[in-house]
Amino acid sequence: MGKKGLSERQKNILAYIQEYVDDFGRPPTIREIGSAVNISSTSVVNYNLTKLKERGLLERDADVSRGLRLTDMATEVTEQVVETVSQVVEKVSTAVSNMFRVPLLGNIVAGLPIEVGNGDFSVYDEEDAIEVSSSMISGRHDNLYALRVNGDSMIDAMVNDGDIVIMRHDSDARNGEMVAVWLRDDTTTLKYYYQEGNKVRLQPANPTMDPIYVDRKDVQVQGKVMMVLRQTAR
Repeated sequence: MGKKGLSERQKNILAYIQEYVDDFGRPPTIREIGSAVNISSTSVVNYNLTKLKERGLLERDADVSRGLRLTDMATEVTEQVVETVSQVVEKVSTAVSNMFRVPLLGNIVAGLPIEVGNGDFSVYDEEDAIEVSSSMISGRHDNLYALRVNGDSMIDAMVNDGDIVIMRHDSDARNGEMVAVWLRDDTTTLKYYYQEGNKVRLQPANPTMDPIYVDRKDVQVQGKVMMVLRQTAR
């Protein structure tokens, strides 16, 4: 019988009674229970106390203001409630402590190259940053930066207009890696990278668009895409 079928409200009532007894050495009143578990009606509190008594979790003297006592069976339930809450708090604390900030440096075009002047993408305020969990990206985190994507040339790679790409600073690239490149004519773009002799093919992931061919000496890799943060609001 015991804990099976207990509602969250009933579990919270048991946990509160146990906590109150531990703190004050006596059980709480009906009104104190209602206030603690957000029940405004004393009749609703009484209803739930009756259900707990029927399940053998509570002994009650209706003629006494604080005539409540948890049974041994109730101890198991209250311990599980406390343990579950502690686990949730621990997981949240761990997740928060594992977050780090990646600077958002500007825009990168997933389309035709766009002029950027000096090629450093610095069009955002330096305080702009993206929070990322350390579990999402392995390795060092001090060499990462973020760019907001403009254009749709990489849509088949699940990189859409408005998405944010987390980049790792790197001046070298292997064939097939998605990279941000700066071209000698002061333009930049996001593409797949392929070396083909003295040329570099910058390949879009969009069947309606043609690749871009440039001389190797005119291409400067500025970073590799490590992850994509999807922009859900369209």
